[in-house]
Amino acid sequence: MKKWGISTEDLDCFCQYLSGEERSAATIEKYRRDVAQFAAWLGKKQLKKEAGVRWKAFLLAQGCEPSTVNGKLTALDRFLCFLGQADCKVKHLKIQRRLFREAGRELTRREYDQLLAAARSTGRERLALLMESICSTGIRVSEVRYLTVDAARCGKVEVALKGKIRAILLPGKLCRKLLKYARKNKIASGEIFLTRSGTSLSRKQIWREMKGLCQRAGVAPTKVFPHNLRHLFARTFYQACRDVVKLADVLGHSSIGTTRIYLLSTGAEHAKVLEQLRLIS
Repeated sequence: MKKWGISTEDLDCFCQYLSGEERSAATIEKYRRDVAQFAAWLGKKQLKKEAGVRWKAFLLAQGCEPSTVNGKLTALDRFLCFLGQADCKVKHLKIQRRLFREAGRELTRREYDQLLAAARSTGRERLALLMESICSTGIRVSEVRYLTVDAARCGKVEVALKGKIRAILLPGKLCRKLLKYARKNKIASGEIFLTRSGTSLSRKQIWREMKGLCQRAGVAPTKVFPHNLRHLFARTFYQACRDVVKLADVLGHSSIGTTRIYLLSTGAEHAKVLEQLRLIS
């Protein structure tokens, strides 16, 4: 029997189900937000496949990027399976693999250095060290909590996330800086990056603090967010070793296809390659 509308209780139960599946907090938050958006659009109408098809068309008409639409449909798919209504799932949009990345979103090494300088010049030592930690190891922002005093002492982080356990080596120089910071702030054990109240830094707080550097650093806000530091690490690492399989292991990717997305060149670089072909007389 098809449901009529989606209640707050439905969303709460769905999130509990995702938590039981050991989904990350960020994934659960995104899925809830996307399904809640669909629920608001659906109203009290019947939840059936036709509704999903119309919602997909609505998102496209609103100007949503195809990848964004597919992301929202993925969340809806999980919710429908949870309800036992998998027959209502909607086909995703077919998107050709991108050949290049928008230059307006790629953080360069120079811009990264400018962000670090801006953080230090304004006395944001914690933020500068945090950005260095992410960019020099490739860890996800959700994995920052694994950067502990013990990890800095042994030079290795054991990350248990998304059902996988992987080891991340920490550069010696980073370990020394982390331990120095910990001593200065009287952190004897546990997580190194904490709020003033002693709690873990949230993804939103890290994002907000990085955005606060944009104007002083002279870097476009579209380029400044935690995950872009991971992308910069990936490109720099690949330039050094040219081994996409090894990079996938370091980043914790299950698919090399995901890793290749990190290595896309910009449109300007792609155009330069086309010019070098010299196929026009």
